[in-house]
Amino acid sequence: MFERKRTGAAVRNLLGSAGLIACGVLAGCASQSEGDAQAWYGAHNGVAPKADRIYVCHGFGCTYKTPVHFSGKDLARLKSILQKGAASPEAERKAISAAVSWQERRAGPIVGSSNDIGGLDMHNAGVRGQMDCIDESTNTNSLLLLAQRHGYLKHHTVSSPVARGFFLDGRYPHASATVKEKQGGAVYAIDSWPTNNGEAPVISPLDVWMARQSG
Repeated sequence: MFERKRTGAAVRNLLGSAGLIACGVLAGCASQSEGDAQAWYGAHNGVAPKADRIYVCHGFGCTYKTPVHFSGKDLARLKSILQKGAASPEAERKAISAAVSWQERRAGPIVGSSNDIGGLDMHNAGVRGQMDCIDESTNTNSLLLLAQRHGYLKHHTVSSPVARGFFLDGRYPHASATVKEKQGGAVYAIDSWPTNNGEAPVISPLDVWMARQSG
């Protein structure tokens, strides 16, 4: 009974997210500033990064939030990973992928998310350490904001997470973090939901991501 109630709550949360954020995308909100990325937290039960601490969401819909502090050693490691992408926007997106994978492995033992299952797994709703796309989008957004504030991103700025799908169009609601190229303004989805903890996220142009049926 608990699992069924939690699952229903997670679906309702995601439906609301899809309606709100997808409308924003249609209005051109995917090219936003850090303020827009910050606004995501209040709308999705999350907690924005504070200083060198992020609050990792898990349990679906940010039911649980576990603080993870980035030490000086952690920040040096994050900087080193992202510096490998300094040559071009494409290279930096590959570096962002590596950074997201590293962060998930780093936080896994603290959060209890080392065995988080990627993709649609509604039977895990409410389970500590398991994450839906709202959790994943929020956590990736937090990492990117932390990196941006430390000046580790050369070719991109952090833009607000977005969502697609409304059931009515035959697609399950799904959300993703995004970044925007500083030159040219192209927006890319940084989607860590389809893959297991510590595996590379799916990175694609936002229009391609929006058109997908799943994953």
